[in-house]
Amino acid sequence: MSAEARMQAIKALTAPGGEYELVERKVRGGNLCRVVKNAPNSVVDLLVNAGAFGGLEYLSYREETYTFADVIDQTARLAEVLKRLGVRRGDRVAVCMRNYPEWPAAFFAPITLGAVTVSLNAWWGGEEIEYGLRDAGARALIVDGGRLGRIRDRLPKLGIQAVAVRSRQAPAEGIIAWQDALHSASGGDLRPAPGEPDDDCLMLYTSGSTAGPKGAVSTHSNVVHALLAWEIENRAQAALRNESVQREPFDIQCRMLVTIPFFHVTACHACMLGGLRLGRRLTLMHKWDVEKALDTIERDRITHFISVPTITGDLTRAAAARKRALPSLLAIGGGGSHRPATQVLAIRETFENAMPGTGWGMTETNAIGTQIGSPDYLNVPASSGRCSVLMDIKIVDPASGSELRRGEVGELWVKGTPVVREYWNKPAATAQAFKDGWFRTGDLAYVDDQEFFYFVDRVKDIVIRGGENISCLQVEDALYRCDGVAEAVAFGMPDERLGEKLTAVVVPRSGSCLTVEGIRNSMEEHLGRFQVPEQIVIREKPLPRIATGKFAKRSIRQALVQEGGKLR
Repeated sequence: MSAEARMQAIKALTAPGGEYELVERKVRGGNLCRVVKNAPNSVVDLLVNAGAFGGLEYLSYREETYTFADVIDQTARLAEVLKRLGVRRGDRVAVCMRNYPEWPAAFFAPITLGAVTVSLNAWWGGEEIEYGLRDAGARALIVDGGRLGRIRDRLPKLGIQAVAVRSRQAPAEGIIAWQDALHSASGGDLRPAPGEPDDDCLMLYTSGSTAGPKGAVSTHSNVVHALLAWEIENRAQAALRNESVQREPFDIQCRMLVTIPFFHVTACHACMLGGLRLGRRLTLMHKWDVEKALDTIERDRITHFISVPTITGDLTRAAAARKRALPSLLAIGGGGSHRPATQVLAIRETFENAMPGTGWGMTETNAIGTQIGSPDYLNVPASSGRCSVLMDIKIVDPASGSELRRGEVGELWVKGTPVVREYWNKPAATAQAFKDGWFRTGDLAYVDDQEFFYFVDRVKDIVIRGGENISCLQVEDALYRCDGVAEAVAFGMPDERLGEKLTAVVVPRSGSCLTVEGIRNSMEEHLGRFQVPEQIVIREKPLPRIATGKFAKRSIRQALVQEGGKLR
């Protein structure tokens, strides 16, 4: 769709008297930002409003199912328990567990008391979990049995009381089992503490794939407006496609398969909170398994699938190989990292009804920034979409700070209602990242004449070879265009003469026979010779990933250095 048509559709939704009427107000008394006039006042309102869905199923995990009413009751009971443990307004309560059905109640219960929910990475070890608890100044911890084993002995010296979820370990002083905690509470109606949209409610830690973890602090308004930004864009695109707007779940209850962790922003917001607001049913996978995913999608008639490109790529390849068109699937969303253009087109070719979509966002923007769906995404599959109506974006020269023209590559700066206010207890990092209301993302990008944004790379991920800047994303796109490539990453390795040597690690598809020469020949059809890796390592085992599902590029690079250029 044209940029002009899109803006007209958005204006119709956001005009005075419209469902998403926009006004301007100062956020936390500082930046003047666009907000939705009739937005929910707080994150807890999302849960209260979900009471309208009552007995409809909200969560499915293995043989267990939980309704919206069940989750609201769990939240009310857990909030009562946390209050008895001394949790008060402004306190921090940490959550550290994998995607169990207890997650939503654990997320909401502290916030109903006016406290801040701190989401810790469940893939962290004991020392890292302890770091997160200390850094956040957590008063209490909600933790599953697996994570409890890593931190249990450290809790007494931290002075933190814990509620243990699905733990087989014997109870101990300062640790109460989830079921015992809920049974000890009277339950009843949810009674959220009074608060304001600009009150803090959530702290999410950056993934640490390019730097140490930092707690990004969000207000109620930040989180709520990220959700509304998605809705506005989706409604506008539906209107331009002349589609009737589905009133979920009353016309149809959409069903989402969740494969990425709730402790990261995409799953937390787009899946858990978005599903709650729209009345969707979420099927939780204990661990990613593409064969089980194919069966689950067919069995549960899954309509929506959102995940990182590595996982959506797994699904697309497996479905194509087994000729499973999965007709219930309507949408396959992306995020977390750049999706190769070849995968975008493969999604449409493989599935009977599913259309691809994606967007760009960060922990610091509550996952919103740009967004794109079909047919635009099929026409410009290398793009991450256009700027959200609730955000402002500019491309800046990293050296001078001056704004660049369209088509010029520079650092992406953003501001808007969904952007977090600070990094917790890190004033130096906050001052470095925020400037005059703008957040410096560290992403290199450019925008074309139709206002589509294209992400080139992370500033720190650019390989500088003999003075030439090489985009790892562009190299990886070319690698995925080679026949037989299933997984691929590119990065720089130290080189005495050139400074950095462009290196790629590739995993072949099952039954494929890749050669270094064949890969190079294929890449030279699409890239300049200086962009073709000097070193290509073909590895049989799947590439390791971090918790979000993205490839653990730093670990792969380190292992390659330690093993003298050969990966086992």
